[in-house]
Amino acid sequence: MGRANHGDDGAHRLYLARHGRTALNASGQLRGRLDPDLDDVGRVEALLLGDALARSDVTVVRSSPLCRALQTAQAIASCFGVAVRTDPRLADRDYGRWAGWTIEEIEAEWGSVDDAPGVEPTAEVRARALEVLDDIRRTDRSPSVAVSHDAVNRAVLCALEPTLCPANRITQPTGCVNIIDWHDGSWSVTATGLLPRDAKTWAASTRGEHAVVRP
Repeated sequence: MGRANHGDDGAHRLYLARHGRTALNASGQLRGRLDPDLDDVGRVEALLLGDALARSDVTVVRSSPLCRALQTAQAIASCFGVAVRTDPRLADRDYGRWAGWTIEEIEAEWGSVDDAPGVEPTAEVRARALEVLDDIRRTDRSPSVAVSHDAVNRAVLCALEPTLCPANRITQPTGCVNIIDWHDGSWSVTATGLLPRDAKTWAASTRGEHAVVRP
């Protein structure tokens, strides 16, 4: 299932990546608009992701402006000699004052992250991210990369392929890639949660294969 938009039927492949690991990821704390750098593991993940994507002849790299995503995007872009385009619409979900808490702590206080006051609604995360996808298919050459965050990626994947929902069941390890294809007037999810060790299968994945990695 895809998100219909009949303004452009040209094919496009998008690699929607999650940034590498940070210390907050390692400790299970929500990052949101906090801005930690990649840790040592995350820097390696970013380099491996760049090496894996180097097989794909990427022409455009977009990124959330947050350091962890931008550092990952720069590692990817350096493989192609292109500049990174930052886009605030790819930034992580805004958890307000709950950034730095664990999900368990928020659930104990409010029942769910969605119910905690001041947290950006999922619908708003989804809407801004899908705007970026519309821009990508109109203006960028294929294939392209967008580096974002787990909450953003899950919102996009659920919107494009509802059978993957609920969003919290979609596996998004740090340094992973999702393959999304625009064809015949809609986006289609081809694969999710791929790691660099899966790189040999990335280029072979085609729309309609249903190469979706599920938890």
